[in-house]
Amino acid sequence: MIGFTADEIDQSAPTRVARLKWVVVVDADLPPGRAANAAICTAAATSRAVDGLLGDDAVDADGHTHPGLPWAGCTVLAADAETLRTIRAKAAARADFFVADMPAAAQHTRVYREYLDTVGGTEAGKLDYYAVSVVGPRNPVDKLVGKLPLLG
Repeated sequence: MIGFTADEIDQSAPTRVARLKWVVVVDADLPPGRAANAAICTAAATSRAVDGLLGDDAVDADGHTHPGLPWAGCTVLAADAETLRTIRAKAAARADFFVADMPAAAQHTRVYREYLDTVGGTEAGKLDYYAVSVVGPRNPVDKLVGKLPLLG
């Protein structure tokens, strides 16, 4: 299980001191709406699966609650399709990384069962990805994503 233990969570520290780093890498060729959808969907899967990723809820001066956000940050990067596939394969090969991905089939089907069937009928090496979310130890994640640009 990848995540933060209770004693590691320091919401008063800069994000760069967190042991784990979270990146979402999106296909740079997607139009803005599809890119946002891909990033959000992989982030949703990640925030559900990685313990301690979300910080405390914020309460404004009027008493309204704003749900907790990632206290350790999240960087959204862009890559071409082949780089995205490589990042996903390398990240998935590491036991100390959590990976959530969005195969292209997710945006080409309207029924979740159709998505499951499409992915189930496709060899792993032939899947195209629109986004990959990775959480893992800071230095290895930095090496994995290299100098990819921010999604623009």
